[in-house]
Amino acid sequence: MTSANATRSSTSSLRDDATVIGLVGLAHASSHFGHLLLPPLFPVFMKEFGLSFSELGALMSTFFVVSGVGQASSGFVVDRLGARPLLFASLGLFIAACLTASQVTGHPGLFVVAALAGLGNATFHPVDFTILNQRVSAPRLGYAFSVHGLTGNLGWAAAPVFLAGLAALWGWRSAYVAAAGMFALILLFMILHRERLATHVVVRDAQATAQGNLDFMRLPVVWWCFGFFLLSTMTLAVVQNFSVSILAALHGVRFEAATYTLTAYMLCGAVGMAVGGFVAVRAPHADRVVALAMAAGAALLVLCATGWLGATGTMTVLAITGFAVGIGAPSRDMMIKRATPKGATGRVYGLVYSGLDTGLAVAPLMFGVLMDRGWYSATLLGAALTLALSVGAALAVGQRTVH
Repeated sequence: MTSANATRSSTSSLRDDATVIGLVGLAHASSHFGHLLLPPLFPVFMKEFGLSFSELGALMSTFFVVSGVGQASSGFVVDRLGARPLLFASLGLFIAACLTASQVTGHPGLFVVAALAGLGNATFHPVDFTILNQRVSAPRLGYAFSVHGLTGNLGWAAAPVFLAGLAALWGWRSAYVAAAGMFALILLFMILHRERLATHVVVRDAQATAQGNLDFMRLPVVWWCFGFFLLSTMTLAVVQNFSVSILAALHGVRFEAATYTLTAYMLCGAVGMAVGGFVAVRAPHADRVVALAMAAGAALLVLCATGWLGATGTMTVLAITGFAVGIGAPSRDMMIKRATPKGATGRVYGLVYSGLDTGLAVAPLMFGVLMDRGWYSATLLGAALTLALSVGAALAVGQRTVH
């Protein structure tokens, strides 16, 4: 091959990889947007339907239970049918959830919305990582995982602005119709680029399939990966659900400023993920990068819990915590890729990422007890502890993985 041909081939490969990474990033952003389909309008539902905080919390528990169970099982379907059909179906479910939300008349209807959105969210991680691992060249996978995590944070950041903003302008029912239109446009865009999203399916005979579908669940490394996600996500749940109230209670921070701090945490996390992509492609031991990032985040949370920093210092350090944890995200996904048996990508990522949903569902119940008792510093210390425990889980994954 001449140097000119080699250059053209390299350019073509880069273009193909970038297109796939962009498509999967857009899909991931849409799934994280779907995480927050209901919470930004909770104040509206409380006023319109007379709902309590407990009733609103039950909606999110429904979302994450459906998503977690669906995520663990959808990986099997991805490995059998390929990722693309499930991606299209998930976006269709988000459209249905938005249209249903625009017509609800009370709490039961919102449960239907939560279940539809949870089912739509269930397939995204098995789908996304199957496409990335099959369609992106190995040297660029670290960057791909970085973009994947970053776009998820952007989806979280976009949902409150989109829904609350349009609700203020046109009313909340119209905001959900607009959200349905957005998901429809994303689905159309994916269909137009469907060839970039095709994945191959490992074909096995019936006996081998019956015997081998669950073999991966016997691997300790898979459960260590699940444990890592469970523990680290419990910390995220504390920050997402309680940091605003903690800042107000401990330091008298106004609601708006505390909310901006949470937004800063997410944006710093996105920046950390961007930096972490460069780290992931160069680090031979992904588990050690993850462990260092989580340890740094835990130490910063302990510092926040002490109360020594005052209002401004605590808000600043909390935002920096997002950056520290974000750096480890691309290496985390690389760590799981290396622990995944060949031909089981969808199943492994489905089971492992169901730990994320489990953590998000369990943590508010556990730490909510501390919050109800007014133990705000203890809540932050508990979040730091779960993050510190995830360090051990990450290192355990590394010890059981061939580098």
